[in-house]
Amino acid sequence: MTEINSLGAQTTVSPQVAKAAMTGELLRLLQAQPGMLPPGENAEAEVVSLRQVGPDFQLLLRLTQANGNQTQVLANASQPLAPGSQIIVSQPDSNRLAVMVQLGNAGNIATLTQVDTRQVPVGTLLQGKVLTSQALPATVGEPVSFRSLVSLLNSPQAGATLVIDSPRRLPLGSLLSAMVQGDQSLRFVPLSGRQDQLAVTQHLSTQQAQQASLTGVLSTLQRIASAPDAGLELRASAERLLASLPEARQLGDAKNLAQALNDSGTFLEAKLFGGQASGIAADLKAQLIRLVAQALPNPSGQAALAAHPALASAPQVLAHALPGLARSALGMLGQVSPRPQPSAFPLPSRLLQKLESEGDLQQLLRLAAAAISRLQSHSLSSLQQSGTLDNGNQQTTWQTEIPVRHGQEFIPLQVKLQREETPEQQAEREREQHDPLEALWRIELAFDLSPLGPLQVQAQLAKGRLSGQLWAQHEQTARLIDSQLGALRERLLARGLDVGDLECHPGTPPQGPRTRLEQRWVDENA
Repeated sequence: MTEINSLGAQTTVSPQVAKAAMTGELLRLLQAQPGMLPPGENAEAEVVSLRQVGPDFQLLLRLTQANGNQTQVLANASQPLAPGSQIIVSQPDSNRLAVMVQLGNAGNIATLTQVDTRQVPVGTLLQGKVLTSQALPATVGEPVSFRSLVSLLNSPQAGATLVIDSPRRLPLGSLLSAMVQGDQSLRFVPLSGRQDQLAVTQHLSTQQAQQASLTGVLSTLQRIASAPDAGLELRASAERLLASLPEARQLGDAKNLAQALNDSGTFLEAKLFGGQASGIAADLKAQLIRLVAQALPNPSGQAALAAHPALASAPQVLAHALPGLARSALGMLGQVSPRPQPSAFPLPSRLLQKLESEGDLQQLLRLAAAAISRLQSHSLSSLQQSGTLDNGNQQTTWQTEIPVRHGQEFIPLQVKLQREETPEQQAEREREQHDPLEALWRIELAFDLSPLGPLQVQAQLAKGRLSGQLWAQHEQTARLIDSQLGALRERLLARGLDVGDLECHPGTPPQGPRTRLEQRWVDENA
């Protein structure tokens, strides 16, 4: 399965279509449709979707009759027809559809046996989803071969279907990633075992369309915590969440900083998956989901609380209830907004406006669910930016957001940590014989601190040598920071670090081309 033919599109009739044309019968309706087509009348049909069920294939067809009426029907077939295929059908009886395909319509069959390198240049990373997989008739003395239909998910030919022969059966629904080579072949790239990049990017786009800044929900919680008419349980949860957030001075201690990162919500799923439910009481995302459960006006959240009165103090019950509660809350959000670059950092500020006739609980529900989506966006961005780089090094990313108490306000601090290791360094770390400083570390910070305004920090630590750059959107702040860089250098040297360049610039970091993992998964059919 290392190559397929290249250049151009299929122009001959595919074997399954030829068989259908000869027999006049290919499809069996899953449910009898008596009288769907009058005797002697034909209808145009388009294959909307294709699914393999054992040795047979299930098709969803959209039929268009001569009078313009459209009907969707399910049918079984012994041979696959690719999505987008255009066919002409008639109805000999209530259980069958007869298929007639003329040579003039053969070009409408949306299957490719070749890749047009004019549309898909050399070096393009193609992604596809396996729709079907069949064993080809065996030939004496020849190895067994399998033929698959693969739906392309990206490139200008997205939506088309490739016919691929391979020496092994491709799992149905699996994702393929292949690089177009200079010799007009495809080199298949194995997907990382740690993540499904298609699902990550798909969910990331959804979360980013629903997310909003943490500032809104924290301000609402401050009002609820001091409101005497708020429910006792809701007010207690609000007070507990606000009290769990660190103060700015506490983050100067390494242990406190590590604890704040651990409770930021990024590691909630990992804790639950690892059976560490007892350690999620102070987790920010877990507390927000608990608030959503208490604020839900529909029976799902209230039923969960009624069934488990000790939800706030029983982490194992909370762990069990989290997925359903999160789905209920996030499903209520219908926010539509421009989608930022999936791996962009920092996430842009976004506040939800209060709707007319909206009560405090409804507003809290929207804000809390949007905050959960924001934390989820950070987690998915971490997954998207983790993997093997083109040079073979392993990159791991941790991206999160920590609300920091600053006086009576809460300042969201966005953090991105990246570790890049060579294969040798990775092997040493797995054997626990490594020095953490041997790896290349990058850190990015973004926050808006009054009166300094928005600030961003990018630093790099390589073999004990630290260098960094700062950006301040207010020019006056940039001049102030620049005047203090000498003192910062002295403090870093006193900590035993070898300090390289330290610079401060007005404005924001450039957003030009950067070294990133090649990940452009978009599945419109999943």
